[in-house]
Amino acid sequence: MRQRAVSLLVAALLVLSGCTLGPGGPSLDDGGGDPVWTGDEDNPFRQETLTVAVVGSANESRDFTPLVRQALDYWEANSEQYAGYPIEYRLVANDSDPDVRVTFVESVAACGTEEHAAGCAPVITKPGQFDPPVSVEVRTGFSDESTVQVLKHEFGHSLGLNHGDAPQAVMQASSTLTTPPQTDASERALPWRSETLSVYVDVSALPASERDEARRQVRGALGYFADGAEGTVPENVSFVRTDNRTAADITIRATDESPCSTSSGSCGYLLGSDPDGDGAREWYTRLEITVTDLDTEAVGWHVGRWLGVGFGLEGEEYPEPLREGASYSERRSDWWE
Repeated sequence: MRQRAVSLLVAALLVLSGCTLGPGGPSLDDGGGDPVWTGDEDNPFRQETLTVAVVGSANESRDFTPLVRQALDYWEANSEQYAGYPIEYRLVANDSDPDVRVTFVESVAACGTEEHAAGCAPVITKPGQFDPPVSVEVRTGFSDESTVQVLKHEFGHSLGLNHGDAPQAVMQASSTLTTPPQTDASERALPWRSETLSVYVDVSALPASERDEARRQVRGALGYFADGAEGTVPENVSFVRTDNRTAADITIRATDESPCSTSSGSCGYLLGSDPDGDGAREWYTRLEITVTDLDTEAVGWHVGRWLGVGFGLEGEEYPEPLREGASYSERRSDWWE
């Protein structure tokens, strides 16, 4: 089924975090107080090569090791330019005594002052801060590309970079992240995340003598879809009324002036989310239906047509009473009975 109407493409805008460690950690001397490090003084690790281990994962079905390798390759090529010293990494899937331990988790509870972060790592700027293993946490559930993006960011923190430091494309404080490919809403039997949808109805713009009939029309259309719309939508769909317009899944309003290009009739606006960033909505999140200057007896038919849009129907997929070929009188009948 093709998509129609305007969609709002929403991916996850998440904080990419690091936390600053205070002084502490091992003493880096030879016992006599004299430093033994003769390499780059900007290198707080006092090691030219760090062993990195990928230890466990909240998602055992994915192999994150190649993604970690991509992030490490990036910093091997760029650490001297941005962190001020060169670094090399030795990646081992499971090492009992690594310098850096990467763990993929379902959620990062907190990272410094940040909550709901996509990842977390300490900001290491001084030798005394390096107390192996350095812990790098990254949330699962992101696409490969976004996972590498988070890994680059968190390894940048471990190299001493803060938010706002160059390169901005890597170290910016927040970023839009996407999930692995998901089924599009148009391919789902139920394109909403819940089978129970909240509905806000406002017919106050109609003359008082017409409001009861308009409400009856809306109830008829909703009841028809709650009963399965002749097998075109899942039978477990139900609707609950709400007085909270902003929180409603579906809004149905009568207005004096149409927000559409026509002066009378109906129009709808379908919103959705695109967590995998492929340009197609994976879930519908809101359906706004507006009727303007209609015969009250035709309100239910127009609402029914737009409800069909909200369930991905088009053309001959519509049940017969709601097809475009319905006559003038059929549109004004109790077609839902």
